[in-house]
Amino acid sequence: MALGRGSALVLLVCFFVLNSELAHAATYTVGGPGGWTFNTVGWPNGKRFRAGDTLVFNYSPSAHNVVAVNKGGYDSCKTPRGAKVYRSGKDQIRLARGQNYFICNFVGHCESGMKIAINAA
Repeated sequence: MALGRGSALVLLVCFFVLNSELAHAATYTVGGPGGWTFNTVGWPNGKRFRAGDTLVFNYSPSAHNVVAVNKGGYDSCKTPRGAKVYRSGKDQIRLARGQNYFICNFVGHCESGMKIAINAA
């Protein structure tokens, strides 16, 4: 019986920890009121992101997109094979723990500062 109670206690603690993480998740609109556009490269500065936070990318899908890339794709402004491309104009992307990189891969947009790098703790 003691083993059963201990297991139940461990499960209960895990449940509260997971719920606590989700309850503290924040939602950020990338670029603020102006949305996902040129020169957003500095937008993350001064913000504290956590794994599980959601980024909302608002933009005109005929003018932009959002591509989740690796560091190489971010630095080179090139879309790696297999990268996830978002095109809705109202994309909601949950941050993973660690580095998260996003670019617009329309010609010249990433090079014009339409990219962000976010470290989620």
